[in-house]
Parts: sequence; C-alpha cells; structure tokens
Amino acid sequence: MPDKHLSTQFDTDLNGVSSRVMELGGLVESQIHQAIYSLSQFSPEAADQVIEIELRVNAMEIEIDRDLASIIARRQPTARDLRLLLAISKTTANLERVGDEASKIARMVKSIIESGSARQLPSSDLRMAADLASGLLRKALDAFARLDTATAVSILKEDDLIDREFDGFVRKLITYMMEDPRTISASLDLLFLAKAIERIGDHAKNIAEFIIYVVKGTDVRHASIDDVESALR
Repeated sequence: MPDKHLSTQFDTDLNGVSSRVMELGGLVESQIHQAIYSLSQFSPEAADQVIEIELRVNAMEIEIDRDLASIIARRQPTARDLRLLLAISKTTANLERVGDEASKIARMVKSIIESGSARQLPSSDLRMAADLASGLLRKALDAFARLDTATAVSILKEDDLIDREFDGFVRKLITYMMEDPRTISASLDLLFLAKAIERIGDHAKNIAEFIIYVVKGTDVRHASIDDVESALR
C-alpha cells in the first residue's frame, strides 16, 4: 500500500498492519455475503454465521488499533505517514461498523423468518441494493490498497446510486402500507434492513474519503463532488 519509506522496519510494520486491514475487510465482506444469502433464502443458519463472525471482526479491530498505537509510539511518524496511520485506524472502525450492519441484517432476517410475514413484500429489491453496497465496499478496499484517488472519487459518486435505491424502496414500501395496513409490521422490518444496507454504502464512501485525505492531505468529508474533484486537480 504505502510508498517505500526510509526506515525498513517502519515499512515492515506498516505493511503488516495494512495486510491485517485487508484481512478484516475480507472477513466483513464474507459477513455481508452471508447476510445477503440469509435474506434471499430466508436461512437462519446463514444468519447465525453472520452473527458468529462479528466476534472475530470485533477482536481484529482491537488488535489493529493496538498495533497502530504501537507503531505511532515507536516510530513517531510525521506528515503523510501519520495521515496514513490515522486513515487506517478510521478505515478499521468503518469496517467494524459494516460488520455491525451485516449483523443487524442477520438478526432482522431471523426475526422475519420467525414471523413469516415478509415473503410477499419486495425483498428482491433489497438484495439488489445489498449487492451494490457490497461491490462498493470491495471497490473501496481495493482503492485503499493502491491509494487510488480516481477510484475514490467514483465511489463517492456511486454511493449516490445506493441512496437513490434506498429512497425508491422507501416509496415502494409506503405504497404497500397504504394499500394494505396488514403489511405495516413487515414493511417496517424491511425498512430497517434497507437502512442497514444504505449505511454499508456510507461506510464505503467514508473509506474513499480517507484515501483522498492520505494522498492530498485534504479533508473532503461533507464536501461536494465538485469540491472533491477540484481538490484533486
């Protein structure tokens, strides 16, 4: 991930923690895929696997934070090196939160299965949105590994697509609830799922913003796309 540093040991430490972040990302991706599968197949077994993985994700976040604190204390990095370590820390936190969202999806799927009330509602739309969010996270992790700002900008734009999918899904659920009040409870369950999926896209967007911060030293959180592209020129 990082450019070659004058200190070989610093490079070794940095590469080690970067590899752990990619490993964490892969673990979180597996959570998302299992959560999507549990939703598409209404599988309580798949949902249980998602919840079990959460314990490993939480433990890895703690381990990575500990390693980062050790590197900062021993190497006293400056400028871009420090930005990179901070970005790794924030990326780790966002990945852990993605894992939380996947676990929320799994727990809600189990609740839906027990109630047996949501099979007639548009859960297929949710699976499409979940695939989009999962793909965006994979793209963000790949971009972070390369510190690829061009891809980071494209991720910021693609997150808007997930937001539009969410808004459209909410409108569809409102229509269902207005036409048949008996669907209100199940519709609210699916709305909870949709919000969790949207947040996965938000976390991928956050990671993309950290990439730009590392490379350019500019904090682009809450900035418009035009302002972000201007900062990169």
